[in-house]
Amino acid sequence: MFTGIVTGQGTIEGIESFPEQDLAVLTLRAPGHTEDLGLGGSLAVNGVCLTATELDGEKLRVDVMGETLRRTSTGDLATGDQVNLERCTPAGARLDGHVVQGHVDTVGQVLAREDHGQWTTFRISIDDAYAPLTAEKGSIALDGISLTLTGVSPASSAGEHWVEVGIIPITLAETTMGSRQVGDKINIEVDVLAKYVARLNQFGGQQ
Repeated sequence: MFTGIVTGQGTIEGIESFPEQDLAVLTLRAPGHTEDLGLGGSLAVNGVCLTATELDGEKLRVDVMGETLRRTSTGDLATGDQVNLERCTPAGARLDGHVVQGHVDTVGQVLAREDHGQWTTFRISIDDAYAPLTAEKGSIALDGISLTLTGVSPASSAGEHWVEVGIIPITLAETTMGSRQVGDKINIEVDVLAKYVARLNQFGGQQ
């Protein structure tokens, strides 16, 4: 489990694709995130929970299966790209963000960016299937960053749903959101509590 409080940025240093195995292997440099990681340890990379398969100082390698490549923006990464990093949360630690699983639900696109001096508003598209799981002042993880929704599209916006967030200076400076522009893809994980409520409602009163 993660909390969506990004603890640093890493750099993609290599990408190997194995189409016949429906797999890709990423090599990334993750300063400050490998000291106690250990083989098999979890690291959120742009909000995607990945497992360390090799470690070499500040570098690590992770396997990315086809499902992850198709459901997230990971397949669009290129050598040299910066990525948000977060280690998994130990039991008993302070929960500064919200419960983030590292299981990205969908990929949105930046529709608008409006800078307001020291802070910035982003409007990001979201699939119709996930729009009902968002609410104004609720929580969302964008590229692994725990954020509060400042606005959501009306329920009648079929095919054109969006969410809005406001980003403060420290988040712009310490995460990849500072460089995000219109058209960029964003990993989206909606609140897990909303997903469970929606699933329970599908069963109605059946017990």
